[in-house]
Amino acid sequence: MESPPAADWYPSKYGANDEIGAANLLTPEVVLNAAKLVKTGKTYALGVEINKDLPAFRHRSFKLYNVQPGEQAGLTLGPNQFTFNDELVIAWTGVGTQLNGIGHIGIDNVYYNGNRAEDIVTMEGVKRLGLEKVPPLVTRGVVLDMTAHYGQAIVPEGTVFTVADIEAVLQKQGIGIGKGDVVLFNTGWLELIGKDNARFLAGEPGIGLEAAQYLIDRGVVAIGGDTWALEAVPGSDDAVFPVNQLMLAKSGVYNLELIDSRALVRDRVWEFLFVLGQPRYTGTTQVTVNPVAIH
Repeated sequence: MESPPAADWYPSKYGANDEIGAANLLTPEVVLNAAKLVKTGKTYALGVEINKDLPAFRHRSFKLYNVQPGEQAGLTLGPNQFTFNDELVIAWTGVGTQLNGIGHIGIDNVYYNGNRAEDIVTMEGVKRLGLEKVPPLVTRGVVLDMTAHYGQAIVPEGTVFTVADIEAVLQKQGIGIGKGDVVLFNTGWLELIGKDNARFLAGEPGIGLEAAQYLIDRGVVAIGGDTWALEAVPGSDDAVFPVNQLMLAKSGVYNLELIDSRALVRDRVWEFLFVLGQPRYTGTTQVTVNPVAIH
């Protein structure tokens, strides 16, 4: 495969053939240091409950069907009357809490590390940059409570988090950001689900380009939040998801969306062991997940 001419964002600093981006930072040392954060053994599920009523971005939907093969009209199998339930799911992989991989977002049909759509995209997934190649994300996680920073239970849509905002929250919570971290933002946006789905999908608060670059420069593996696109919508101009382009395409930094950090904030757990072993669907660039925080 011949890559397009080098640009200012590729080849990657991890090598011209790299397919996992910032996940290269997840060394055994990073994992061991993160494990030291476990003090109480309490676990927190960071994924939202997923069903047909969960609002999702534009065209996406989720449908689950229970199927009992060979059990119509109350039939059973064998002399021991064996019965079972199976579920068939017809859904987009980007519904609910999700991990967006570095092959998910491109710039003019060029993706992370100069991979062109014409070379890697097929009807059955991508031939490069698929999430099946990404190791488990086990590292230090931090959550920044933007609701306390702004003094609002739900931070308004279009609110752009700046570097100054991030540093103020870090100072207040007494934590820092280090290489290999996963950084999560709590904005209260999940409180709209089931109450005002139209508003939930129409916009959101989030980071801007300046804040995204600040986090990228500190060597984070992933940035996430309780919103559906992580970045502020509407943004400061007409650009379409420029923060996602900067993170995924240009920097190889992963995006975690619809992360439910409310329990962490209630317990004032600002740093924790973050554990995610995503489904290994060959060729997918995004997938529904349920990360776990361990304190």
